[in-house]
Amino acid sequence: MRECWLALAHIRRMYKYITVQPALLGGVLVAIAISVVGCGQVVTLAPTPTPAPTPTVGIEVAAITPPPTATPAPYTPAPTATATVTPTPVIHQITAGDSLLGIANQYGLSVAALQEANGILDPRTLQVGQQLIIPSRDESAEEEALTPTPTPLPLRIENVYFSETTIGGLWVLGEVLNDSGTPLEQVRVGITLQEDDNSETVEADGLVALDLVDVGERAPFTILFGAAPEHFERYQLFPLSAVPAYVGSYYRDLEVRNLQGNGEGYASYTATGSIYNFGPEEAVSVQVVITAYDALDRVIAMRQIVPEHNVVPRGGETTFTAVLAPVGGPIVHLKAVAQGRRLQSQ
Repeated sequence: MRECWLALAHIRRMYKYITVQPALLGGVLVAIAISVVGCGQVVTLAPTPTPAPTPTVGIEVAAITPPPTATPAPYTPAPTATATVTPTPVIHQITAGDSLLGIANQYGLSVAALQEANGILDPRTLQVGQQLIIPSRDESAEEEALTPTPTPLPLRIENVYFSETTIGGLWVLGEVLNDSGTPLEQVRVGITLQEDDNSETVEADGLVALDLVDVGERAPFTILFGAAPEHFERYQLFPLSAVPAYVGSYYRDLEVRNLQGNGEGYASYTATGSIYNFGPEEAVSVQVVITAYDALDRVIAMRQIVPEHNVVPRGGETTFTAVLAPVGGPIVHLKAVAQGRRLQSQ
């Protein structure tokens, strides 16, 4: 045993030397082997362990069921469009003596329905030869059912005068007094004439001459019957329509000055005067309406004219001249009202 310990000590010294002289490594290993054998012990090197085989994992492939094929819905062809028969519109061509009220009565419609179908805001713009679309009664009834009936505005028709024309017609003149408490525009007057109890009535209508009828103001009108009953027993005059006015668009700060009349009062009669702008702005689209009265204050002549200048600046003045043709007479006094519009800002 002692020899074995000496041999091991010798091996340790040689091992140190190996670290210094690697070239002598072979000899040193041989000496170590001899020394170990001489100690009487057998060194058995443990065999390198063989790795256990990796178990094979069995994979079960599940049967994949394909998704069901979608069955398309049966195709339903689009319905064949059925042509809608559009009725041929009824057209009325305006002739001399026609009025909206007369046309509406001819086709059993209201004046409002006739205006709505043709976009008529101002019936005074209608002309002979113009064509109007006559709506069906069903459409007219449906529109009237959807539109509430407005409450009639209180207006008074006064100072009426009748005069026959030389060709068998009839002039009806008068004026409307606005005592409704509200400024009005688009004021329209209707009239019916009846010869006797069994005869049909003859009807006509017309707008007053003033675009804006202020509170307490009078506005003249004239209505012409192209063919009227030779003798009628009764008549009825009534406000046909009117709407509250948008006074902001009107310019009312105009004053008529130096109004004078020249003539005999039975035939041609000339009225002159001037219009003064006493307001803070410029007035545009200036017009003047002149009304002539007889001794009973009945309206016997009326004219709506444009003065020499229809634009009157602030503090400015313009003149006018109008020739009146009274249907009665003589003319006893005149009245003139000037109106304009405000210049719209851009």
